[in-house]
Amino acid sequence: MKIITVKRKTKYEKRYSTKMGELTTKVTYIKKHLFGLPVKTIHKYRETYYGEVKDCNECALFV
Repeated sequence: MKIITVKRKTKYEKRYSTKMGELTTKVTYIKKHLFGLPVKTIHKYRETYYGEVKDCNECALFV
């Protein structure tokens, strides 16, 4: 059994951008796990409708 693993998970989220407004996009989280429990989010990014990969810092989470 590995002690530290890195896992990637994708889910749909509603995001808000000033240029595009509200959009629903796939957001991928890369997390570090210790004994199967999530410890830290290393990186999160989203894929645009055109296939580009962008960082999630430029879009706010829509609530």
